[in-house]
Amino acid sequence: MGIISLSGFLLPVRGQQQTGDRPGVPYFRVTGNESAASLLPLKSISADIRIAGVIAWVTVKQVYYNSGDQPIEAVYVFPGSTRAAVHALQMKVGERSIEARIMERAKARQDYNDALNNGQTAALLEQERPNVFQMNVGNILPGDNIEVELQYTEMLVPLNGIYEFVYPTVVGPRYTSSSTGDDAGNEWNANPYTHEGELPLYDFSLSCTIQSGSSLHSVKCPSHNVNVRFSNKSMAQVTLSDREIKGANRDFILKYRLAGDAIESGVWLFSDATENFFMATVQPPAQVQPEMIPPREYIFIVDVSGSMHGFPLQVSNKLIGNLLRGLTPADRFNIIFFAGGSTVLSESSLPVTDETIAKAMHMLNAQSGGGGTELLPALRTALEMKASAGFSRTFVIATDGYVTVEKEAFALIRSNLAKANFFAFGIGTSVNRFLIEGLAHAGRGEAAVVSSEKEARIKSAEFLDYISTPLLTGIRVHFKDFDAYDTEPSQIPDLFRSRPVVIMGKYKGAVAGSVTISGTTGLGPWEQTIHLSTAVNSPDNKALRYLWARERIRMTDDYAGGSENIPENVSKQVMELGLKYHLLTAYTSFVAVDSEVRNTTGNKVKVRQPLPLPEGVSNYAIGQTTGSSQSFRKSAPPFSVNSSEISMDEKSATAQIFTVNESPAAFKGGETALKAYLKNNLQYPQNAATDKKQGFVTVEFTVDIYGKIKGVRILKSDWAGFNNEALRLVQAMPDWIPASRNGSAYASKVNLRIWFAWGSGK
Repeated sequence: MGIISLSGFLLPVRGQQQTGDRPGVPYFRVTGNESAASLLPLKSISADIRIAGVIAWVTVKQVYYNSGDQPIEAVYVFPGSTRAAVHALQMKVGERSIEARIMERAKARQDYNDALNNGQTAALLEQERPNVFQMNVGNILPGDNIEVELQYTEMLVPLNGIYEFVYPTVVGPRYTSSSTGDDAGNEWNANPYTHEGELPLYDFSLSCTIQSGSSLHSVKCPSHNVNVRFSNKSMAQVTLSDREIKGANRDFILKYRLAGDAIESGVWLFSDATENFFMATVQPPAQVQPEMIPPREYIFIVDVSGSMHGFPLQVSNKLIGNLLRGLTPADRFNIIFFAGGSTVLSESSLPVTDETIAKAMHMLNAQSGGGGTELLPALRTALEMKASAGFSRTFVIATDGYVTVEKEAFALIRSNLAKANFFAFGIGTSVNRFLIEGLAHAGRGEAAVVSSEKEARIKSAEFLDYISTPLLTGIRVHFKDFDAYDTEPSQIPDLFRSRPVVIMGKYKGAVAGSVTISGTTGLGPWEQTIHLSTAVNSPDNKALRYLWARERIRMTDDYAGGSENIPENVSKQVMELGLKYHLLTAYTSFVAVDSEVRNTTGNKVKVRQPLPLPEGVSNYAIGQTTGSSQSFRKSAPPFSVNSSEISMDEKSATAQIFTVNESPAAFKGGETALKAYLKNNLQYPQNAATDKKQGFVTVEFTVDIYGKIKGVRILKSDWAGFNNEALRLVQAMPDWIPASRNGSAYASKVNLRIWFAWGSGK
């Protein structure tokens, strides 16, 4: 007797939990009718970077291709730098180039929709978070190659003499808590992802030119394989290796030093005939070590959610372990572990001993990573913990930041600044830098990103070295005979590391006088003066206009949170800045519309480009089963799961069928017909029957809009002898009923997990 057990499931939008050998994750999400060939519209991404002094100019080209047989609208969610000033967008259709206009967000969306309804090709760029953008490109006709090019600029600020440029490549999945009601307006967060470990579905290339006023000491890329060529002592060309053509699953990180660890200090000027802008960077004082360091209490807040499963949690454990072993006997510590809930190491902070460190490491190593990412309750738990008398308290957060409650977290920290400084470690290859940098900014601390166990060792040592005592406190800026105004930042936080003080603003009148930065170090008062006679005024400094406006937006809106922190007219302020300075913001968008009417049928299909999971992130970032309870990311629409068990007689099968509350692809005739098909068609392989072999085979195929089965392949097999029969069973199936949404059929992937057994079955 041969027995076959089959479970088939659609790969749904994120948030759906599946039964199987790994968590179910979405592969694509499509609206309307389409051919399977049109499901992957993003063909390639290329980035061209020019770094001159402290300013980086970045041009990103996205190429969309429609290989299907119907017009499509492509939707692509992608990351950017938290400091990026996006100031231009261009769309190329054939030989025509269309410059985008900056508009109020709702008006831009309306113009885009009108263009699509008129049959015109159009592109819309919107900001979903300061570091998350969404590109919509509509009416891409079959065979079209549509190029969309965006430009941004950002400022590089060195730390300990090291300049670092980061080009983010992929938006990691974000957890949305049911307690925050943050689903509204977060459609971008319902984005589809490929399976853990699968490479990006589009090509990636990058080139970067570095030009400095001083000699370059070293140029390194810890994230990717690159080729570095020096044109001279102060110029280098960096290109991505051909081996990295699918390397867009982790942030591109480029680091370099100047000779003698110098930094680009001075004053830069730019005038656009209506306004004058300046930027001053001042070398910080040398590192000092005060004789007396007060005892410290460290509260570590450690993310052990599903997205931290595997590699990120291993790196986090290494980091926290190094930090614990680096504390002094005079210090105290405690640890809060958070996922869907929070667990505390101890009711009160513990003294630093071999025994308490061993207890902490045992509990830390017992974490496997699972569940949601309830950051806000964890922060509240930490803030409510009773402080140790006579100790200076420091909070240290370790997380990948895959949440959507950034501003709520910033507001919570701001309202508790008197209790401690906050320091944040981002763990992983594509972390949410907006959250990591924002937590540190709101908490007047420092932020760092740790992407490997080697970095965990280095950065934990650096952290303990500089966190003990601020390098420069009470920082003040004084302008003499220089009429400066609208300076950013309005208040400079204490410096904990060797990084320059950067001031940006506008000025009136003549360029004269000086800028003086003063403060206090562990050795006493310190100040440095820059005379404006040395200032560099050049049209090449045009970026200052964008950078000043972006910094003003950053301080007004990005890190605001909670009603007590956000001015009532913040949206108006930011929108006016975006329109005046031609910048992408939360309230302004870029829209480009081709004048030619190209789609005369009016039909179009919306396709969301699947993203790769960031390197090192497991399927548990999307959803997982822990024990008897399910936990999953609630960022996609909350589809309910219905399952039915079909019990059959001998020489047939047991089938478990999963469906969602929208109409999925289904076997014609339903459960009865499926039972009959399995009973009448199973041919147990003879050699398997002889040896009483058993095991699973997972078959993947697509049910197209006509119910035809296409693209059948083996995904996984316990024994190759079952493969041919599994393929034959699927290929011989009659037509299915295609999946549908709102009355329209769409192609959908189906995975069938088939259990082969002889005798008692399973």
